[in-house]
Amino acid sequence: MDFEHLLFERDGATTTITLNRPAKRNALSFDVMTEVRDALHAAGESDTLAVVLAANGPVFSAGHNFGDMAGADLQAARALFARCIEMMDTIQAIPQPVIAKVHALATAAGCQLVASCDLAIAAASAGFALPGGKGGLFCTTPLVAVARSIGRKRALELGLTGDPIDAATAAEWGLINAAVPDEELDAAVADLVSRVTRGSAYGRSMGKHAFYAQIELDQHSAYALAAESMAAGALTADAQEGFAAFLGKRHPNFTSRP
Repeated sequence: MDFEHLLFERDGATTTITLNRPAKRNALSFDVMTEVRDALHAAGESDTLAVVLAANGPVFSAGHNFGDMAGADLQAARALFARCIEMMDTIQAIPQPVIAKVHALATAAGCQLVASCDLAIAAASAGFALPGGKGGLFCTTPLVAVARSIGRKRALELGLTGDPIDAATAAEWGLINAAVPDEELDAAVADLVSRVTRGSAYGRSMGKHAFYAQIELDQHSAYALAAESMAAGALTADAQEGFAAFLGKRHPNFTSRP
């Protein structure tokens, strides 16, 4: 697919979506967010097994484009944040695992983008910040995703101070899965992709959707939802193939697609 602000590339079973506005610090303008949303939908509807979200240039993403908000009326501001929510929700709605590959600074909605991905690997030199606390517009929507990754106290520390954290701290806090030496970022992402694309693509899709559906529920409701998902999942062709392969001491042949 051709995009103005992104690169959309397929390599084997992996699709990589790359923010490609380095001169604009990969700011998430309305048009950029629209393209990211559309690219995610395209990848989600394909037979790709994993999606990597990356960026070109000295900054992973500086967050929202202030030019979209300067002088905007309430209707335009609402439309901007609605589009942002659509983009973030699409990450978690598509069946494939989405992995953020963070090579540099991710701030505000750029940090939200990383937090919204299913998984994330960052170079050791990367950084993360919610700088609105030091400016005029607090990072309220980014905190929705960030707080769900790292908890209230640490999220509010990021939001209220605006201070950046390094990749090692982001990994310790749970914002990302791992921080690796810069020169090992490509290999670390490739390794993670290889490990999250084993087994049934259909089963992973069911599991991903059930995870996000249950994670904010109370324990009783979460178990009810998870049990129903597993009961239905046990009847699928891929699950039955997995059982038969295990009992027959052979490798399974999964054929179902999300």
